[in-house]
Amino acid sequence: MYEYQTSGTCSTKITFDVKDNKVTNVKFTRGCAGNLLGISTLIEGMEVDEVIERLDGLPCGSKSTSCPDQLAQALKEYKQNNA
Repeated sequence: MYEYQTSGTCSTKITFDVKDNKVTNVKFTRGCAGNLLGISTLIEGMEVDEVIERLDGLPCGSKSTSCPDQLAQALKEYKQNNA
C-alpha cells in the first residue's frame, strides 16, 4: 500500500496499490466521498501512466490542483520512488 499526503485539497491522504503497473485499491481520506469513490472506481485496473495522463493538472474551481490531480502527483511520486 502506497500512501501520499495531499496538498491544497479537501482530501488529506490517498492510499493505493500498484500491481503489474495497474492502479488498484485507491482510497481517499476526507473530501467529497461520492466523487472520490467514482474516481477510484473508474481508474481501478488502469495503467499508471494512463491515470497520470488523464488526471494530471486538473484544477478544482479556482484552485490550481484537485483530488484527481493529487492522485496523478501521488502516482508520479510512486513511479519515481519505485523506478
